[in-house]
Amino acid sequence: MSVAESCTGGMLGSVITSVPGSSEYFLGGVITYSNDSKEKLLMVKKTTMIENGAVSENTAAEMAAGAKELFCSDVSVSITGIAGPGGGTAAKPAGLVWIGISTKKGTFARKFSFDGGRDSVQKKAADAAMKLLIDTVAELD
Repeated sequence: MSVAESCTGGMLGSVITSVPGSSEYFLGGVITYSNDSKEKLLMVKKTTMIENGAVSENTAAEMAAGAKELFCSDVSVSITGIAGPGGGTAAKPAGLVWIGISTKKGTFARKFSFDGGRDSVQKKAADAAMKLLIDTVAELD
């Protein structure tokens, strides 16, 4: 498995690698905080970010697919969002997070809205990504 993170800044990768033996299934991850790094490292289309924004369903899906390809993994999870307290708008408020999953069966993204401060939003996003990842992998078997 692999990860691509933006607003969580590596928190998800840290959660995964805190488990002994994770080196048997975790290939790696990238923190693509800037749009440029999303485009260069994960092959997120520039038009996707222009038309939908960096925090969007399409960007999260492309991030997950890009990480899956980059690491040649069976499954990848991505997180992009607005952790706050600033950076939000009426249309995309602080706490908005998109989590993407890419597997051999396809790629999708789910929208989440978390309350609380920056640390809380980041932790909730990482926890939600782990749950979505576990549920998705369970369905693959």
